[in-house]
Amino acid sequence: MITCIRRRALSVLALVAVASPVPAAMAQARPAPISESEVRSHIAVLASDEFEGRAPGTAGETRTLDYLAKTWASYGLVSGTNDTARPWFQPVPLVERKPYGQAVSAVARGKALALKEDGVVLAGRNPTDRVTGEPVFVGFGVKADGTLNADVQGRVVLMLSAEPKFAGAAKLPNLRDRQKMLADAGAAAVLITAPEGASWGALRAQLANGSMRLASDDKGAKIGGVLRGDVTQALMRAARLSPDDAIASAQDAAFAPITLPVTLDLATSTQVRAFASHNVIGKLPGARPGSGAVIVLGHWDHFGICRSEEAEDRICNGAVDNASGMAVLLAVAERLARSAGAGAPLDRDVYFMGTTAEERGLLGAYHFADNPVVPLDQILVALNIDTVAIAPKGAPVALVGRGENGLDEIVDQVAIAAGRTVDSDTEANAFIRRQDGWALAAKGVKSIMAGGSFADMALLQAFLTTVYHQPDDELTDATPLGGAADDANLHVDLVRHFADEAKYNPAPTGD
Repeated sequence: MITCIRRRALSVLALVAVASPVPAAMAQARPAPISESEVRSHIAVLASDEFEGRAPGTAGETRTLDYLAKTWASYGLVSGTNDTARPWFQPVPLVERKPYGQAVSAVARGKALALKEDGVVLAGRNPTDRVTGEPVFVGFGVKADGTLNADVQGRVVLMLSAEPKFAGAAKLPNLRDRQKMLADAGAAAVLITAPEGASWGALRAQLANGSMRLASDDKGAKIGGVLRGDVTQALMRAARLSPDDAIASAQDAAFAPITLPVTLDLATSTQVRAFASHNVIGKLPGARPGSGAVIVLGHWDHFGICRSEEAEDRICNGAVDNASGMAVLLAVAERLARSAGAGAPLDRDVYFMGTTAEERGLLGAYHFADNPVVPLDQILVALNIDTVAIAPKGAPVALVGRGENGLDEIVDQVAIAAGRTVDSDTEANAFIRRQDGWALAAKGVKSIMAGGSFADMALLQAFLTTVYHQPDDELTDATPLGGAADDANLHVDLVRHFADEAKYNPAPTGD
């Protein structure tokens, strides 16, 4: 742990003031840059086997929350929940479902249709569920205006997991929201195709690990599921449809859903558990209360013990995703708190938050957006930090959210002033709805994710298609931390800018 710099004697301060045009307090407020070793030290703790992969609702959560809160407190942060009855930890009520049994059969034109059992993963809403019916293929599920394209009451629905590509699709509901819309409209079962390019083995293992929902949003179809490509093709061909043609036709905004002449019989057995997980929130109080707030966030959770007892390595440690992001949050908080303690407090309150259940659908972030500890219209900017230990030192700065909220120029200028180059394209926006900042952005809060990991899509994809969400996401001597340290120092500068009332004073946004 890094100790705070002590105040120097007044005579020394006077000498510094004479010798340099930089004010004395500001000179003290600029401690040494964050190093790779500092980032590594935090990752080593959070991604250790002792923390058991940081799954919500486990002993790993307890250890993680304890480490984050105590470390922030040691730097001089205070609880950021603004609730004396619940310091540091914001409860997030969740419902978890783990499938432990399923049965799938299909009949087409009076004959049994061969579907490989391992090509279907189902999860029920209740301890036991059963649904029988002819599936309706709804393409992407929505029309160009964002409304559902079919009456799905009581139906088995088959939907593409990809995002719509027809005109205006960028503003349409994402996969999660489309699934919810179908369930809310009364679908008995919602089946989606496996995401293109995904490893079925990894996906199946992940789905077998269960799903979570916010208790406040615990609605859904009786059965949900994912189909491997060969199973989807078998269902399509039973309707004498070419799978490629069917998928291509779904890209047309005028697509009409198709009922497949197949009777599916789906049955599930599911373990259901309700419990409370937590967001952990610290605050560095500003010198000018009421001037707005900046929030720096990242998710602390991962998949926990994610393999069976027979596996050689059972723990998904999540070193890169997202122990690295939390390590940056800790290091940034330390530097800013050290500066404040040295006599250069920031104008605005700065909140540091570790969210729960991001891996299960941004759940902690959505809960915070619905139950903010500070009014959303007082949050002037949210900086999300996720999966930073990928890029090498000196990587360009890319933005997830470029062109979305008017912050591009500011971030670019801060990055360039720090000696970084800028990746000005919008490739990284492919991840805009897949990270915690989206939960706040959807409520009108200006949110961005800035850093080197999203500047090189080939490098990022190499991670996403290998160790991502696997037990192999561990801290090693080869883990690149130069870019993570760069991004940590960038975020110190970004927070300084956005928390300075003279430098950044926009009209507040939010609900």
